[in-house]
Amino acid sequence: MSTKDFIEKDFYKVLGVPKDATEAEIKKAYRKLAREFHPDANKGNTRAEERFKEISEANDVLGDPKKRKEYDDARALFGNGGFRPGPGAGGGQFNFDLGDLFGGAGGAGGAQTGSFGGGLGDVFGGLFNRGGPGTTRTQPRRGQDVDTEVTLSFTEAIEGATVPLRMTSQAPCKACSGTGDKNGTPRVCPTCVGTGQVARGSGGGFSLTDPCPDCKGRGLIAEHPCAECSGSGRAKSSRTMQVRIPAGVTDGQRIRLRGKGAPGERGGPAGDLYVTVHVGEHKVFGRKGDNLTVTVPVTFTEAALGGEVRVPTLGGSPVTLKLPPGTPNGRTMRARGKGAARKDGSHGDLLITVEVSVPKDLSGKARDALEAYREATADEDPRAELFEAAKGE
Repeated sequence: MSTKDFIEKDFYKVLGVPKDATEAEIKKAYRKLAREFHPDANKGNTRAEERFKEISEANDVLGDPKKRKEYDDARALFGNGGFRPGPGAGGGQFNFDLGDLFGGAGGAGGAQTGSFGGGLGDVFGGLFNRGGPGTTRTQPRRGQDVDTEVTLSFTEAIEGATVPLRMTSQAPCKACSGTGDKNGTPRVCPTCVGTGQVARGSGGGFSLTDPCPDCKGRGLIAEHPCAECSGSGRAKSSRTMQVRIPAGVTDGQRIRLRGKGAPGERGGPAGDLYVTVHVGEHKVFGRKGDNLTVTVPVTFTEAALGGEVRVPTLGGSPVTLKLPPGTPNGRTMRARGKGAARKDGSHGDLLITVEVSVPKDLSGKARDALEAYREATADEDPRAELFEAAKGE
């Protein structure tokens, strides 16, 4: 992401949340939009795919407290792409080169009004992978973030699972040791002087930085391009790793594994791995947050007279549910601690909904018993109150 894009993009607008949104609100908004625009749910829809990328980009910044603070600071300082002078600043024109502010190569001409000390390299270094003053040549480059997906069964999501993930990402080319030059002797790019960034004027007396077009942001140019990577210093690399998915994950949840993405260059740190989890359905159990749900059939006599009913649990021993006499159809009861695992190690509950089962076929003896029951309750009308209420306003 270029400096200009970072300043001008409104990530809060992309996720549809206010600027003072909590982490939980941002997470909820991202999950909702990610499910709506996920490529698997919009096959062949390029607009949905682009929207999903925008949503992921916004969540990558706003979902990380450190990046979010850097983003908010940048927006407050530069506004909608323009520098905002602070109180007491003169009315004259400011002539800034953001290359100086971000610790890159300085702009040509124009005295800088005010002093920014050592620059803002420390503030924005995490987002633009740039160092502070003095790091103007062949800087280490952070590896790219990698997105992947995994599908778990309902039980695996509740209990946690270790799954193999095969990933393909960019890594230093083995043929040239990541230099891009077949002889291993690339030269510093003369255009950006090894910074990988070039200043671009945008009006208003200041400039923005973009990746250098000659070295593609690497800061190096290969005199004798490597045949394997065409001088880029990067090549596709496939690897399989075992990833532990924590217990209690939900469908659509995005897990971040720091340092498990693509390797960096010239000693730079590896990127992060983002795993989007898809969870299959269960034939018996459902889920509401940290609670599991199950519907249990009971007979008419069990509901009317009361009784004890055995109820299955997920991966554990059955529990005994005590039905009080006169239990209505659709009543939900709770078995505590039999739900999904929480981050603090505790568990949610199992919500048990009673469903009175009506037999399709009756034996002669059962039919006679029900006929006798009907005669015994002939004077009772369960719909009397319904009709009385219908007469009112």
